[in-house]
Order: sequence, then structure tokens, then C-alpha cells
Amino acid sequence: MEVCVTNFGGRIVSVMVPDKDGKMQDVVLGFDSIQDYISKPSDFGASIGRYANRINQGRFTLDSIEYQLPQNNYGHCLHGGPNGFQYRVFDAVQLNPQEVELTYVAADGEEGFPGNITCKVLMKLTDDNAIDIRYEAETDKPTIVNMTNHSYFNLDGDAASNADHLLMVDADYYTPVDSTFMTTGEIVPVEGTPMDFRTPHTVGERIDDKFQQLIFGAGYDHCYVLNKTESGSLDLAATCKDPESGRIMEVYTTEAGVQLYTGNWLNGFEGAHGATFPARSAICFEAQCFPDTPNKPHFPSATLLPGDEYQQITVYKFDVEE
Repeated sequence: MEVCVTNFGGRIVSVMVPDKDGKMQDVVLGFDSIQDYISKPSDFGASIGRYANRINQGRFTLDSIEYQLPQNNYGHCLHGGPNGFQYRVFDAVQLNPQEVELTYVAADGEEGFPGNITCKVLMKLTDDNAIDIRYEAETDKPTIVNMTNHSYFNLDGDAASNADHLLMVDADYYTPVDSTFMTTGEIVPVEGTPMDFRTPHTVGERIDDKFQQLIFGAGYDHCYVLNKTESGSLDLAATCKDPESGRIMEVYTTEAGVQLYTGNWLNGFEGAHGATFPARSAICFEAQCFPDTPNKPHFPSATLLPGDEYQQITVYKFDVEE
């Protein structure tokens, strides 16, 4: 394997993985130049922050203080706002041939969030073909933190349809959304619905079912409530297989949720190697807190206090089925 990273947005640029015949291909969507990342706004491969996913109307209250964030998605604040971490330059140190440490200091008031926070993202390519991503953050005043990686994976390496990818997600429940993609605050069972991936199904098998949640999202774009052995444990969250190439990816995380997004809003613009990225040509597994947690007190908290440390681990592990 080979993984390339840029300090612009703390992004994974490419992931070269062999198929069952040993052919190396890039299994993430991206661009050929830094200028494309700057001029074509996207979350491809990015370290998302300060808060991944959506915050309702860009407002939340912490310690009796109400904060107003940018409203960049149907009236909500998405992925930390239009100038979130994905558009910031991290300090990068390559610790050794298999590890890079990315650091970003976000100022108090940046994109409306309180507190000066220092964030670290340590990416390691392990000997057993996994991308091990560890996040840390500290703050000087109460704030909220919810970081994730937003790589778009297509295991057949050609950025075509993901419909034949075989998917498993270890979750009995998910958080439904309204027509503006905002979580309703409910936690509902996947049982008996096309949201159920506890046993493997192909992505395309039920994606166009006349099911209201799929209609709202134009496909899958939902946070799954993961079955955890205990809070904060590093568990297998999802498995994705491409029968054509034989590539397999396992997703492990310490987080309570993972946003499954099937690239429904990709619009066919040109990316790396001259490829075009049409709708549903990739899958994201964004391990994170539940959406809009600051406004949903029954969800696990995303608050970070001075003296405490935010920690999160996500692992994308690759293999091949001969």
C-alpha cells in the first residue's frame, strides 16, 4: 500500500491498494493538484472540524452562552462552516516513513466556535495495511469538538458506480433526518427497513426504495448508532467489499456513530487522473459523534472542557479476497 497526505485540510490525497491480481489502483477520490483542492470546494479526504456533520440553524448554547455559527447547508452549519478545518493549512511533520503528524490551532471565535483549540491528527500506515488515524484536541475554554475523516472510497479504483459494493454496518439503530438533512433527534431501529446493513447487502440493492429517509437523502446519508462493546472501545463498525477487484475495507472506530454517505451529491466534476466523479461513485464512512449533539441533550456529549483531552481513533484496514 501507499498513502499520500497533504497538509491542506489534513487530507488523504490517494490510497494505492492492490486488487486480487496485484494491480495497484487509487481507491479514494481526489484531485491532481493543490490548486484543484482550493478552487473546487470539496471534503475529499479531509480532516473535518471543528464539528463534523450538521448543527441545527448553526446555533448552540454552552454554559448559558448562545453561539451563532455560519449557516452553509439548508440553514444549518455543516462540517464546521465554509472555512472549516478542511480549508486550513495544518503543520505537518513526517515522523518516519509510515507516520505523519498534522497540527492545527483554531482561534477562539473561528467560524463562531468558542475557545482556542490545538488539534492533532496522527496518520499511520501500519504493517498490516491499515490507515490508523488518531485525533487529539485541547481547549482553553468550554467548546464542542467532533472531528472525522471524509475520504470518499471506491474500492474498484475507477470512480464508477458503487452499486455493487457489498456493505455491512454493525448498527441496530440510526438517526433519521428531515428534508433539510437535520437529525430529528430520534434513534430508530433499522429492523425491517432498507437502512439495515447488519447482514451484507449491496449498496444499490435498496437505495432507490420508496422509503422516506432515502428520498430525503437521495440515497444513504445517515448516522448509524454503532453497537459498541463498551463506550470508547475500538470496534469493527463496517465492512465494504468490491467483488470485481476483490478489495476489502474494514472500518474500526472508538466513536459512537458513523455517517454512511453514498456520494449522492457528487456531480460529475473532473478529478485525479482525468476521472469524473458522478453521483454515487464513492462511499464515506465518517466516524463521529451524532449530528447536532449540542442541541440534543439525550445524545452523548461533544463538549470539551479545559484540562480534558478530546481523543478519537478511526482505522481503515485493507485486504484482498483471492
